Amino acid sequence: MQQGTLMRKVKSKSWKKQRYFKLQEDCMTIWYQSKRTGKTESAFSISDVETVREGHQSEVLQSVAEEFPPERCFTIVFYGRRGNLDLIAGSAEEAQCWVQGLRQLIEPRSFPLTFALVSRTWIRDWFQKADKNKDGRMNFKEVQRLLKMMNVDMNEDHALRLFQDADKSESGTLEGEEFVLFYKALTQREEVLSLFQEFSEDGKKLTLLELVDFLRQEQLEDEGTEELAMELIDKYEPSETARARHVLSADGFLMYLCSPEGSIFNPQHRALWQDMSQPLCHYFISSSHNTYLIEDQIRGQSSIEGYIRALKRGCRCLEVDCWDGPNGEPMVYHGHTFTSKIPFREVVSTLGKYAFKVRHPSPGAGGRGWSLVGEDTCAEGSWSCWPPAVQDPREQGPWRRWVAQGASLSLTPQELKHKILLKGKKIGRLEDTLDGPGDEAPDVSDDDNGAEAEEERRRAKVRGTQHGSALQKDKESLAQALSDCVIYCKNVPFRGFQEARSHSRPSEISSLSEAKARKLIRDEGNEFVRHNAWQLTRIYPSGMRTDSSNYSPQEMWNVGCQIVALNFQTAGTEMDLCDGLFSQNGCCGYVLKPPFMRNEETLFNPSDPSSWEGPGPITLTIQVISGQQLPKVANSKEGAIIDPLVRVEIYGVPVDQAHQETKYIENNGFNPCWDETLHFQLHVPELALIRFVVEDYDKTSRNDFVGQFTLAFANIKPGYRHIHLLSKDGTGIPPSSLFVHIRITK
Repeated sequence: MQQGTLMRKVKSKSWKKQRYFKLQEDCMTIWYQSKRTGKTESAFSISDVETVREGHQSEVLQSVAEEFPPERCFTIVFYGRRGNLDLIAGSAEEAQCWVQGLRQLIEPRSFPLTFALVSRTWIRDWFQKADKNKDGRMNFKEVQRLLKMMNVDMNEDHALRLFQDADKSESGTLEGEEFVLFYKALTQREEVLSLFQEFSEDGKKLTLLELVDFLRQEQLEDEGTEELAMELIDKYEPSETARARHVLSADGFLMYLCSPEGSIFNPQHRALWQDMSQPLCHYFISSSHNTYLIEDQIRGQSSIEGYIRALKRGCRCLEVDCWDGPNGEPMVYHGHTFTSKIPFREVVSTLGKYAFKVRHPSPGAGGRGWSLVGEDTCAEGSWSCWPPAVQDPREQGPWRRWVAQGASLSLTPQELKHKILLKGKKIGRLEDTLDGPGDEAPDVSDDDNGAEAEEERRRAKVRGTQHGSALQKDKESLAQALSDCVIYCKNVPFRGFQEARSHSRPSEISSLSEAKARKLIRDEGNEFVRHNAWQLTRIYPSGMRTDSSNYSPQEMWNVGCQIVALNFQTAGTEMDLCDGLFSQNGCCGYVLKPPFMRNEETLFNPSDPSSWEGPGPITLTIQVISGQQLPKVANSKEGAIIDPLVRVEIYGVPVDQAHQETKYIENNGFNPCWDETLHFQLHVPELALIRFVVEDYDKTSRNDFVGQFTLAFANIKPGYRHIHLLSKDGTGIPPSSLFVHIRITK
C-alpha cells in the first residue's frame, strides 16, 4: 500500500479507468492518480470512510461480475451522501491487503471521537497542510498561511509572539513537539479555564469534592455524584499522578467537557431507554419515501444504496414500488417515470442483509403497482425470494395466537423483533389468510388514492353485500400469494375518523398525502390525535415534489402520525429534524409518543394546547458561549474567513415554534466568543425539537450553512455542555463544536 497500487476505478460496466492508489505516511489520507497522466486526481481522509464491503456488493460491481471475480472487488463506503468508490484490484491478495488495511485503520474509531484523539488527528492534519515544502518543519510564513487555513484572522505581532514562545530550539522553525506547543497556545480555552478556576480553590486542580460540587451545582447531576466524579477522573485525567490523587487538572476538565458525558445529548438516552412493549401505534417510526431513489423523482437513479443508507440511519419503514419487468421478473422503480430500475430480488436480498443491523424490526415495506405475473414471481416461489424475517402466514406462531384473540389487539415492537411486516393491499380479511376465505368481498386499497370504485366496494362490504365483478377484478390485479404476505399492516382507504372508529381495526393502516393531513390537522386536530392513539397512519410527500424535497415532519408528529415518510436522499432542515428525533433510544427507529398522545380519549389538540391540562409551560434558557474550530464554507475563496453566528430554532406545536440568533463574530471561525443568552417558552416540551445552526453571515446575500445539531428536548442535559456539530449530510465534523450553558425552569 505504501508504494501505491494500480487498481481499476469502476463507475459503470463500460467505465473502468486505471488509477494508482496510495496510503500516505500519516495513515490518514489516501490519494489516487491517473496512470496515463500521473496527475493526482483526488484524495480522501480515512475519517471519511464508514465501511469497506468485499466482493460484488454494489450494483456497479455486480454489472461486471462475469468479467472480474468477487475476490478482486471491493467497495469503499463514505459517510453521508457521498458516492461509493468501487475498485477492482489486480489480484485477490492486493484486494485483501487494502480491505484488511482499511478496516484496521477505521476500526478503532468510535463516535463521538475522544477529544484527545481528535486533537492529535487535527494537529497532524494541519501540520501537513501547512508544511508546503514537506521538510517536516514550519517557518513563520507557513504558520501565517496555516492560520488563514484554520479560519483565524490574527494580529501578526500576536502570531509572531506565539510562534517565538513555541520555538524552544530558537531555530526559526517549528517541528514536532514545538508545533504541538504552538497549537495548544492557539487553542487555549479562556472561558473553560475561568469556569475551572471558579470551582478550584488553588486554580490548578479540582479535588474530588470540588468536582462533586461542580457536577451538582452546574451539571445538575443528583444521583451517584461521587461515583461519577471518580469515573470522570479515571477516564479523562491525562496525568497518572493526578489520577492517583483523585484530582482533575484543567486539561482533564476540558477533556471531560468535550466528551460524551459533557455533551448536550443525555448519554443514557443514546442507548435503548424506552419501553418497547407498547402497541406499534404508540411510537413514532423512522420512515422513508421511495427509498430506492437516490436522486429526483422523475429521472433519478434507483439503487439498493438507497435501502442500505436508510437502514443504516435507523429507518424502519421502507418503500418498494414493484412493476412488471422482462420475462416476468419484477423491477423496482418509480412507475410512469424515467427513473432507472433495479431487480426486486436484489432489493429483498439487501433487506435480508441490512434490516437488523439495529435493534428492532422493520414495521413495514410498502408495495404497489404489481400485476399478477410480477407478484407471483416473488410471492409464490416457496418464499425463497423473501428474507427469512418475512413471516410466512402458513406457519404456526404469534400470528395465529393474534388472530385467535380477534385480530383486534395491537402488536408491539418487542413482539415483532427480527420480523419484517409487509404493508400493502390485501384480498379479503386478515383472518382469511390463516383460516381460509370468508364471506366478505375483498377490500383492496392503494397508498396514493381511494378510487370511487374501491369506496363503493368498501361500503358494500359494510352493508354485507358483495360484488362478483369487483372480486374478479381484484384477483386479476393482485396475486393471492402476495396478498397472503400482508398479515398486519393492511392498507385501507381513509374516509373519516368516525368511519374508521366504527369499521377499522388496529391492524389496518391508511396513507394520506401531506396536503390531506394538513387539512385534517387544521379542521380536526384532536380527532386526528385520538385516531393515531389506536391505528397507524402513514403520510407521504406531495406528487409535486419531483425534486425529492421534503415537507416538515413536525406538524405530522404533533398529531401523533407514526409513519411520516421523507425523502432520505435530500439533506436539509426536514431530515435534520428526523435524524434529531430518532438519534435517541439506541437509534432503533422507534420513539415512544408522550402519554397524552397514547390515550384514545385525549383532549390534546396541537393547535390549541390550552384545551389540554398539561403541566404548564417551561422556560428554556440557552447561553451561547463560544465555538471551536468551525469549518470553512464549502467552495469559499482562498484565505476567506467566516463571520459565524448561532441560531437556535424550536420546532414543536405552533405556539412553541420560535427562533433567535446571536450577533455575528467578524473573521473568526476558530474560537469565536458570543456569550449571549437566549430565552424560549415551551408549552408542550414533550414534542419540541431544538436545532442549533451555525451560519456564515453575509450582509449582501443569504447566509451560508456551516454546521448544525438537532435533538429532542427530552434528551437535553442541562449545565455547561458542548454541542458537536454535524454537516449538511448529517455526518460529524470533529472537532467543530459549540459551548453552551443550559437551564430549564418552570
